Parts: sequence; C-alpha cells; structure tokens
Amino acid sequence: MAATDGVPGVARPAPRRLAVLSIHSSPIAPAGSGDSGGMNVWIRTVAHELAARGIASDLYTRADEPGLPEVIQLEPGVRLLHLAAGPAAPVDKEALPGYLAAFLCSLLHAEARHGPYDLVHSHYWLSGWVARLVRERWRLPFVHSFHTLGKIKNATLGTDEEPEPAARMLGEERVAASADRLIVPTPLEACQLADLYGAPPGRIEVIGPGVDGRLFAPGDQDAARRALRTGARHVLAFVGRLQPLKGPDVAVRALAALRRVCPELDVELLVVGGASGNGSGAPERLAKLAAELGVGESVRLLPPQPRDRLSLVYQAADLLLMPSRSESFGLVALEAQARGTPVLATRVGGLSYAVGDGTTGLLLADRDPRRWASAIRSLLVSPRRLAAMQLAAATFSRAHGWDETARRLLDVYTDLLAGGSADLLEQTS
Repeated sequence: MAATDGVPGVARPAPRRLAVLSIHSSPIAPAGSGDSGGMNVWIRTVAHELAARGIASDLYTRADEPGLPEVIQLEPGVRLLHLAAGPAAPVDKEALPGYLAAFLCSLLHAEARHGPYDLVHSHYWLSGWVARLVRERWRLPFVHSFHTLGKIKNATLGTDEEPEPAARMLGEERVAASADRLIVPTPLEACQLADLYGAPPGRIEVIGPGVDGRLFAPGDQDAARRALRTGARHVLAFVGRLQPLKGPDVAVRALAALRRVCPELDVELLVVGGASGNGSGAPERLAKLAAELGVGESVRLLPPQPRDRLSLVYQAADLLLMPSRSESFGLVALEAQARGTPVLATRVGGLSYAVGDGTTGLLLADRDPRRWASAIRSLLVSPRRLAAMQLAAATFSRAHGWDETARRLLDVYTDLLAGGSADLLEQTS
C-alpha cells in the first residue's frame, strides 16, 4: 500500500501492520475507572479509523486476569493480544516496571507468531520503555504518545499525594530521547517535552484527539434526563476517575457552596467514574463528603458508563465540571461539547485548548469551590448566555474528528517509513 506525498509520480510507503503497545491498561477497558481513560479511547478509535484505511493494528496489553484468550479479533484489521507478564491479576502502576522485561520477552515471542510489523506505536512511558528496546531487535520506526507527563503531575501535586517515582522520570527521559516521533495533543505539551525532557523539537508532532460525531451530537435533553431518571431543574456532571487529580471532591464542594448562596436553585450533580488504580472506597468517601456538606440527596454516584450511556449523561447536563489539577488534553471536554454541553474547567494543560473561555465554557484560575459555585450560578441564571455557549460548543467540536486524527497520524507513519531508514540504521547500529 502507498500514499502519495503531493509530488506527481512519487509515492510514499504506508504501513500495512502496526504493533501498538498499551501495557498498563487494556484498550478495551471502560474509561473512567482503574487506569483507563482518554488514552484507551484514543487507541481503540484510531485503530478503527486506520483499519478503515486498510491498515491493521495489533493492540498488545498485559494479561491482568486469568483465562484471557491470547488473541481477540475486535473487528476486521484490529486484534487485541494479551501477553503474560507477572501475575494474571491487576498490578499497581508503581509495581509494573518490575514486569517490563517479562512483557518484552512475551512480545518478542508473540511477534514470531503474529508479525511482522512495519512500525511500533507505544502509549504511556511503561510501553515506551519496551518499545525502545524491541525497536532495536525489529529495526522498525518507533512512535510514542505519553498521554501524561510525570514532571507535570509532580508540579501539581496535592498536599496528601505521593510524587511520581524517579524511575518514571528516568524512563520518560529515555523514551523522549529515543523515539523517532513523539505525538502530543497540544503545542503546550510539545514545549513541555522540549523544555523539561530535552526532546528534540523536530521529532515532536502535535496531533489532537477527536470525537465521534455520530455518538456525541446535540439531542433531546429532556429525553436524556428521563432515561437517567433525573428530575432536577438543573443538572451538573463530573465524568472521570475518582482521584484527587481530577477533583470530584471540588465538584461536590462547589455544589454545596452553590446551595448556600442560591438555595432556590434545584440542582443535581451526576458523578460518573470509578476508583483510580487498585484503590477502593473512593465512591464511598465522596458520598460521605456530600452527606457531611448537606448535599447528599443532590449527588448521584454512577459507575463508569458504556459510551452510549455516557453520551446520555453529557446530553442531560447543563454543564460539565472539570476541576482537574492537570490534563494532557481532557477528552471528556470535547465529547461533552459535541453534545452541546458547555464545560467549566481549570485553566491547566490541554484544557486551555479543549475549552473556549467565554465561548464554549469557562476556564477558572483555581479550584476554589466558591469560585466554581459563582461561575455555575452565572450560567444557570442566564439561559440566553447558556444557550449561546451550547451552540458554540457543538460547532467547535465538529472541527475535531477522529478521521482527521488518523489521517495526520498516518502522515507521520508514512514520513518515517519513507525517510527514516538512514536514521534508524544509525540509531540501532
């Protein structure tokens, strides 16, 4: 298969088969719990888009429960492969570096049965550690997406949180130095990779995520609320893993602050997500906080939802709340806006690109619940302003399709296959 580069009579080689590595989280795990989130959606959806273009993807992940089949055909051109590496059980991300050598060995054996491949694309630093080593054996181009950066997370830690380990910093630095291309969602992260990790700017490509315009599109808000059995006059939503970084507690505290200053407003908060990692008790602690603040009856905790059900949550909400301390991009912001739901978010990381301040939502300077309550009130009591934001949000999202993400990524792949041979030979010699 070949792709033209715009020069008459000249064709560039496009990949036929990709090895995609996602060690710590299965690409088909439901987003919003454990370690799954926007990265999982990115991997699975891009694989689908590339398959439609005749490019096959084998998605490799660690077998984290007993009895999993080695190969699952997800759709024509997309397979999920489970590799043995450590116990067939969930393992904390902090402990996974001890099993990377085992994953590498399993991957080398699997390639003999399921390969060969034209290119390797790894996701998150753990997968990048394996990819940079397997690339030397396979002598293939190596593309990497970090999705989150340890140094950025450490710069935004809460007082009760442990910093990311030194092993992650070292691993990220090595991956940043060795990858043929680094894919980032925003120009800000491109600068962070260059400034904090010394990544060569010429190897960094900015390719944002997309949104499924068929699944996430404006619809009937009343019907969505009936389906979710919510009868409140106003509905707020929080969607994401229940971890301090994402700030679900800020959303609950903001609701309590709103209730104190505007008790006449009938508002319900839907919190959709599960505990992060192998942690437990996060939903219970959040429910306890809501009860202590006097809003227990107005906070509904829902487990991670399938994609079609999540679309209903976005549609039912007047506003999506994203009080994160850091975000590489914030895919849920894009999905909510595609449904015509404005987003209130902290002005951090990729959220500054995913949300139009004053047009498709509001960006707040900090996570002060009183400030969030004031912003929520300013929109709920102004139906005309809220309606204008709803229209702008839906319009903004239409410029972000997964087909465009896949097209630009394919350009990176073909460029590497066409012009990276000399560099690759030099790096692996």
